[in-house]
Amino acid sequence: MDTVISADGTPIAFDRYGSGPAVILVGGAFQHRAIDPGTARLARLLAEEFTVYHYDRRGRGDSGHGASPHTPEREIDDIAALIAHAGGHAALYGMSSGAALALDAAARRPAVARVAVYEAPFIVDDTARPHPDDLQPRLERLVLTDQRDGAVELFLTEAAGVPREAVAGMQQAPGWAAMESVAHTLAYDIALLEGTTTGEPLSPQRWAAVTVPVLVLDGGASPPSMASAANALAGVLLDARRRTLPNQTHDVDPEVLAPVLREFFR
Repeated sequence: MDTVISADGTPIAFDRYGSGPAVILVGGAFQHRAIDPGTARLARLLAEEFTVYHYDRRGRGDSGHGASPHTPEREIDDIAALIAHAGGHAALYGMSSGAALALDAAARRPAVARVAVYEAPFIVDDTARPHPDDLQPRLERLVLTDQRDGAVELFLTEAAGVPREAVAGMQQAPGWAAMESVAHTLAYDIALLEGTTTGEPLSPQRWAAVTVPVLVLDGGASPPSMASAANALAGVLLDARRRTLPNQTHDVDPEVLAPVLREFFR
């Protein structure tokens, strides 16, 4: 493990793999190094050709939390610190809500060379239920009152669309405590998705400044909303390549994903 210091003084922890051009892996909700073996496996597979940075987003794992209030701009600064450490240029891979963060970084930081995103959880039509307008403040209130269990349940049911009976089963599993440990960061992911989960078409303005090539991916076995989101995103980007990975879901197999990313980042 190593760390970089972000613009506001927050330490950002990461593991580095391999050698070659830099690739930074940007996780989605809940993900961090201690509980995310899939992304660690992806990093090792990509390390055959690239220097791969697998980092803990702020507030998670070994990274610091930083001063309140949290803003998406501070997470962009975290990526900028990693890019500077990597030598000044890097490609980004964003998973789920991390896709929005990776694209925001590409829109504001010219040092981003390319971006690949997998299943950005946008809601752009009637294939999924829009997020409630008050979801972010409700999550924040639950965390402030130390109801972390409730915050995780709320996020899973109303943001991720997981059936309540499935969540009830998850609450009995060993991994639930790890999810509770990062419950305070779930509102951060909702903030990143602002304006993209209303059931309306994506704004062409938010990522109009992204001029680098972007690979937009989804899984062929995922719900229809993921394909709708990917198609909508590709439609508002200047230089998008669109691809579906057959038989894959939101829990994408690193062995399937890695060759696709290697070809694109190459």
